[in-house]
Amino acid sequence: MTTTNKAKAVFFDRDGTLNVDTEYLHRTEDFIWIEDAREAIKYVNDRGYLAILATNQSGVARGYYPEEDVKIIYDWMNQDLAKIGAHLDALYYCPHHPQGPLPAYRKVCTCRKPDTGMIDEACKRFHIDRSQSYFVGDSDRDMECAQRAGLTGIRYVKGSLLERIKAIDTSVKTLG
Repeated sequence: MTTTNKAKAVFFDRDGTLNVDTEYLHRTEDFIWIEDAREAIKYVNDRGYLAILATNQSGVARGYYPEEDVKIIYDWMNQDLAKIGAHLDALYYCPHHPQGPLPAYRKVCTCRKPDTGMIDEACKRFHIDRSQSYFVGDSDRDMECAQRAGLTGIRYVKGSLLERIKAIDTSVKTLG
Protein backbone atom coordinates (compact mmCIF):
# COMPACT_ATOMS: atom_id res chain seq x y z
CA MET A 1 0.00 0.00 0.00
CA THR A 2 1.10 3.54 -0.65
CA THR A 3 1.16 6.25 1.99
CA THR A 4 -2.24 7.35 0.71
CA ASN A 5 -3.55 3.94 1.85
CA LYS A 6 -4.46 3.02 -1.70
CA ALA A 7 -3.46 -0.15 -3.48
CA LYS A 8 -1.00 -0.32 -6.35
CA ALA A 9 -1.71 -2.61 -9.28
CA VAL A 10 -0.23 -4.02 -12.42
CA PHE A 11 -2.91 -4.81 -14.97
CA PHE A 12 -1.97 -7.47 -17.52
CA ASP A 13 -3.46 -8.11 -20.92
CA ARG A 14 -3.70 -11.85 -21.54
CA ASP A 15 -3.29 -12.94 -25.17
CA GLY A 16 0.10 -11.90 -26.54
CA THR A 17 1.28 -10.64 -23.14
CA LEU A 18 0.94 -13.49 -20.65
CA ASN A 19 0.36 -16.28 -23.16
CA VAL A 20 1.25 -16.93 -26.77
CA ASP A 21 -1.63 -15.55 -28.84
CA THR A 22 -3.16 -18.56 -30.54
CA GLU A 23 -6.26 -16.63 -31.62
CA TYR A 24 -9.40 -17.19 -29.58
CA LEU A 25 -7.67 -19.27 -26.91
CA HIS A 26 -10.28 -21.05 -24.82
CA ARG A 27 -8.78 -24.41 -23.86
CA THR A 28 -6.16 -24.87 -21.14
CA GLU A 29 -4.34 -27.47 -23.21
CA ASP A 30 -3.64 -24.77 -25.83
CA PHE A 31 -2.28 -22.27 -23.28
CA ILE A 32 1.46 -21.51 -23.63
CA TRP A 33 3.00 -18.99 -21.22
CA ILE A 34 5.07 -16.13 -22.68
CA GLU A 35 8.72 -16.34 -21.63
CA ASP A 36 9.04 -15.49 -17.91
CA ALA A 37 5.38 -14.42 -17.63
CA ARG A 38 4.83 -16.43 -14.45
CA GLU A 39 8.00 -14.97 -12.95
CA ALA A 40 6.86 -11.47 -13.92
CA ILE A 41 3.60 -11.98 -12.04
CA LYS A 42 5.51 -13.27 -9.00
CA TYR A 43 7.82 -10.22 -9.21
CA VAL A 44 4.75 -7.96 -9.11
CA ASN A 45 3.21 -9.98 -6.24
CA ASP A 46 6.44 -9.84 -4.24
CA ARG A 47 6.54 -6.04 -4.52
CA GLY A 48 3.07 -5.58 -3.05
CA TYR A 49 1.21 -4.85 -6.27
CA LEU A 50 -2.11 -6.38 -7.14
CA ALA A 51 -1.81 -8.43 -10.35
CA ILE A 52 -5.02 -8.04 -12.32
CA LEU A 53 -5.95 -9.62 -15.63
CA ALA A 54 -7.83 -7.30 -18.02
CA THR A 55 -8.62 -8.93 -21.34
CA ASN A 56 -10.90 -8.48 -24.34
CA GLN A 57 -12.52 -11.82 -25.17
CA SER A 58 -14.54 -11.21 -28.33
CA GLY A 59 -14.55 -14.97 -29.00
CA VAL A 60 -17.52 -15.08 -26.64
CA ALA A 61 -19.49 -12.57 -28.74
CA ARG A 62 -18.44 -14.42 -31.88
CA GLY A 63 -19.85 -17.67 -30.49
CA TYR A 64 -16.48 -19.48 -30.47
CA TYR A 65 -16.67 -20.33 -26.76
CA PRO A 66 -18.79 -19.56 -23.68
CA GLU A 67 -17.85 -17.09 -20.94
CA GLU A 68 -17.20 -20.03 -18.63
CA ASP A 69 -14.13 -20.93 -20.73
CA VAL A 70 -12.56 -17.54 -19.94
CA LYS A 71 -13.01 -18.26 -16.23
CA ILE A 72 -11.67 -21.81 -16.57
CA ILE A 73 -8.47 -20.51 -18.20
CA TYR A 74 -8.10 -17.89 -15.42
CA ASP A 75 -8.52 -20.53 -12.71
CA TRP A 76 -6.01 -22.79 -14.49
CA MET A 77 -3.54 -19.88 -14.72
CA ASN A 78 -3.79 -19.32 -10.96
CA GLN A 79 -3.32 -23.04 -10.27
CA ASP A 80 -0.18 -23.02 -12.41
CA LEU A 81 1.08 -19.76 -10.86
CA ALA A 82 0.61 -21.21 -7.36
CA LYS A 83 3.36 -23.73 -8.16
CA ILE A 84 5.88 -20.87 -8.01
CA GLY A 85 4.16 -18.89 -5.24
CA ALA A 86 2.48 -16.39 -7.57
CA HIS A 87 -1.14 -15.41 -8.25
CA LEU A 88 -3.48 -13.14 -10.15
CA ASP A 89 -5.74 -11.17 -7.83
CA ALA A 90 -8.69 -10.66 -10.17
CA LEU A 91 -10.08 -11.28 -13.63
CA TYR A 92 -11.80 -8.61 -15.67
CA TYR A 93 -12.82 -9.46 -19.20
CA CYS A 94 -14.98 -8.04 -21.94
CA PRO A 95 -17.07 -10.63 -23.81
CA HIS A 96 -18.63 -8.05 -26.15
CA HIS A 97 -18.03 -7.08 -29.75
CA PRO A 98 -20.05 -4.57 -31.81
CA GLN A 99 -20.30 -7.00 -34.75
CA GLY A 100 -20.59 -10.23 -32.75
CA PRO A 101 -23.20 -12.64 -34.11
CA LEU A 102 -24.62 -13.44 -30.65
CA PRO A 103 -27.22 -10.77 -29.80
CA ALA A 104 -26.58 -10.96 -26.04
CA TYR A 105 -22.96 -9.87 -26.61
CA ARG A 106 -23.32 -7.66 -29.70
CA LYS A 107 -22.93 -4.15 -28.40
CA VAL A 108 -20.66 -1.18 -27.98
CA CYS A 109 -19.63 -1.13 -24.33
CA THR A 110 -17.30 0.72 -22.00
CA CYS A 111 -15.43 -2.41 -20.92
CA ARG A 112 -13.86 -3.24 -24.30
CA LYS A 113 -10.30 -1.92 -24.49
CA PRO A 114 -9.26 0.74 -25.34
CA ASP A 115 -12.18 1.94 -23.20
CA THR A 116 -11.44 1.84 -19.50
CA GLY A 117 -14.45 0.08 -17.97
CA MET A 118 -12.50 -2.94 -16.73
CA ILE A 119 -9.80 -0.72 -15.20
CA ASP A 120 -12.37 1.62 -13.67
CA GLU A 121 -14.25 -1.27 -12.05
CA ALA A 122 -11.05 -2.78 -10.60
CA CYS A 123 -9.85 0.60 -9.32
CA LYS A 124 -13.14 1.15 -7.55
CA ARG A 125 -13.27 -2.37 -6.07
CA PHE A 126 -9.65 -2.44 -4.84
CA HIS A 127 -9.18 1.32 -4.16
CA ILE A 128 -6.27 1.48 -6.62
CA ASP A 129 -4.00 4.49 -6.92
CA ARG A 130 -3.78 4.92 -10.69
CA SER A 131 -0.70 7.15 -10.44
CA GLN A 132 1.21 4.23 -8.88
CA SER A 133 -0.16 1.56 -11.24
CA TYR A 134 0.72 0.06 -14.61
CA PHE A 135 -0.84 -1.65 -17.61
CA VAL A 136 1.25 -4.29 -19.39
CA GLY A 137 0.08 -5.13 -22.88
CA ASP A 138 1.20 -5.93 -26.40
CA SER A 139 -1.11 -3.76 -28.50
CA ASP A 140 -1.82 -0.14 -29.33
CA ARG A 141 -5.27 -0.75 -27.84
CA ASP A 142 -3.67 -1.71 -24.50
CA MET A 143 -1.44 1.37 -24.46
CA GLU A 144 -4.38 3.63 -25.34
CA CYS A 145 -6.39 2.04 -22.51
CA ALA A 146 -3.50 2.68 -20.09
CA GLN A 147 -3.30 6.32 -21.13
CA ARG A 148 -7.06 6.89 -20.92
CA ALA A 149 -7.17 5.19 -17.49
CA GLY A 150 -4.30 7.24 -16.06
CA LEU A 151 -1.94 4.26 -15.78
CA THR A 152 1.66 3.95 -16.94
CA GLY A 153 1.69 1.72 -20.01
CA ILE A 154 4.36 -0.94 -20.42
CA ARG A 155 4.55 -2.26 -23.97
CA TYR A 156 5.55 -5.91 -24.28
CA VAL A 157 6.89 -6.94 -27.69
CA LYS A 158 8.91 -10.14 -27.26
CA GLY A 159 11.44 -11.86 -25.04
CA SER A 160 11.33 -12.08 -21.27
CA LEU A 161 8.28 -10.41 -19.75
CA LEU A 162 10.09 -10.31 -16.41
CA GLU A 163 13.02 -8.41 -17.90
CA ARG A 164 10.61 -5.98 -19.60
CA ILE A 165 8.92 -5.20 -16.29
CA LYS A 166 12.25 -4.86 -14.49
CA ALA A 167 13.46 -2.45 -17.20
CA ILE A 168 10.84 0.20 -16.39
CA ASP A 169 12.42 3.65 -16.46
CA THR A 170 13.17 4.07 -12.77
CA SER A 171 13.56 7.81 -13.22
CA VAL A 172 9.79 7.96 -13.60
CA LYS A 173 8.57 5.19 -11.28
CA THR A 174 9.71 1.82 -10.07
CA LEU A 175 8.13 -1.41 -8.97
CA GLY A 176 10.76 -1.71 -6.23
